[in-house]
Amino acid sequence: MADAQFFHNLGTIIIAAAVLVMLGRAVRMPAIVVYLLAGVLIGPALGWVEMSPELDLISEKGVALLLFLVGLELSFSKIRDVGKVALFAGMGQVLFTAAGGFVLCHFLGFTMMEALFLATALTFSSTVVVVKLLDEKGELDSLYGRIAVGIFLVQDLVVIVILTFLAGLGEGGEGMSAWKLLAGLGKAFGGMILMLALSLLAAKWLLPRPFRWAARSPEMMLVWALTWCFLLVGLAHAFGLSLEVGAFLAGLSLAQLPYNDDLRRRLHPLMNLFIAVFFVSLGVRMDAAGTADNWLPTLILALFVLLGNPLIFILIINRMGYSLRTSFLTSVTVAQISEFSFIFAGMGVARGLIGAEILSITALVGVTTITISAYMILYNYKLYDICVRMGFSKWRFLKVAGDADAEAGEKPRISGHVIVVGMNTLGREIVRKLHAKGETVLAVDVDPAKLTGLPGHKLLGSVEYLSVLQEAGLERARLLVSALRIENTNELLAYRCQVAGIPSAVHVVDMSVTDSLLDLGVDYLMVPKVDGVKAQLEKLREMEVIKP
Repeated sequence: MADAQFFHNLGTIIIAAAVLVMLGRAVRMPAIVVYLLAGVLIGPALGWVEMSPELDLISEKGVALLLFLVGLELSFSKIRDVGKVALFAGMGQVLFTAAGGFVLCHFLGFTMMEALFLATALTFSSTVVVVKLLDEKGELDSLYGRIAVGIFLVQDLVVIVILTFLAGLGEGGEGMSAWKLLAGLGKAFGGMILMLALSLLAAKWLLPRPFRWAARSPEMMLVWALTWCFLLVGLAHAFGLSLEVGAFLAGLSLAQLPYNDDLRRRLHPLMNLFIAVFFVSLGVRMDAAGTADNWLPTLILALFVLLGNPLIFILIINRMGYSLRTSFLTSVTVAQISEFSFIFAGMGVARGLIGAEILSITALVGVTTITISAYMILYNYKLYDICVRMGFSKWRFLKVAGDADAEAGEKPRISGHVIVVGMNTLGREIVRKLHAKGETVLAVDVDPAKLTGLPGHKLLGSVEYLSVLQEAGLERARLLVSALRIENTNELLAYRCQVAGIPSAVHVVDMSVTDSLLDLGVDYLMVPKVDGVKAQLEKLREMEVIKP
């Protein structure tokens, strides 16, 4: 009978999610919001589903697999050009929200332990929500999307440390002595450090060869990925850590493999299933009576997340040289709390450190912020335009450049221009000379400092991403000049220019690659040690690709 009830509840969850998602598409409602509303509808509202031990079990194990999939999204190579801003913004926001949230919870009348748990739960943003929404919009590889993913990586590593600390407290037991407490924390943190080192070393030395072999078979790739996940989950259990820590580190290590994109595509249906079950179950768990009793602190804390988090991100990212537009778009992606927040609060309840009331408040803040932020992400460009019209760009503490296109990360709306990639000494000299001769020039580099002081337009980003070349207006350009010393990237740029039908001039370091570059349609090979910059510009004028 219990099995029949379990399958009835699980079936109701999946059917409700599927039906309401179809209805939600008609009004452009994000799927995450639909899942939450579906849970509230079939749970507290209609009473069709109640959380049972079996559903709790599948939800708990599903969260572990969900965090494995979250880890798969965090490839270091995709965020290497935004690592600095992600680190500073992520850590700055963690400190601001934790401190501000603790003070706010104290004034709302919560005990010190309750305020500590609530403040920590408010600190982290949802990788699952944002990655899914940006993927639906096709902007996961945009500049602000990559910054957001980098921030999530920083936050997720911080929360792994916090979950490890909580696991260490659990090792000590009730009435723990100082020695038992230190022993528990030492075991937990020693295990976590060992697992982190193991997962990253395995990604570099152990996993590439077997996964290269497994890549020949779609089924084998999936089996190997889940095998690695369960191995690290088992290792986490042996160290007394939560299952989520092991699953997340397993996904993080696999994200560094060259087969990551293919693996993500294969696991995408599984991810969608666990997202649906997780968020519908969250809606089912909502306590109507608890919601009514705690509506005021919930509202205040939700506003703190929706307004305070974006504000601190805008300040940090903008002061690091990124445009108001990029800073704003990044900030609205992180205006919600994380799936880790529910795990963290649940662990606190399980250890008797906080009451179920705090878990209820955390869940309600999560539902509120996830729902509102989903629409903020969906309509982020319109929201930015509204804020600009209201005087957002005139705030005194923001750094605003005189030319909007000159701000790092802005999308230049120009045509007939020359794109110069790589602001080394050669690239900067070419930009200055072309600009002095009246050319419309767009300088592109991954380092905001290298773009500072250059004339003309500027764009921050890695040209290895097609989205960056699209923002640079490659198809509208007159010429692309690469001053890079990276042969693989130069070959990629030559191919992109050939496809777009745009002339290209490429810096040659190794003369052995000249034939391959010429085969890719490069119009001019630059050899600075032989020609010099003036001779190169003269040659480009003769080719009629720049102004005489």
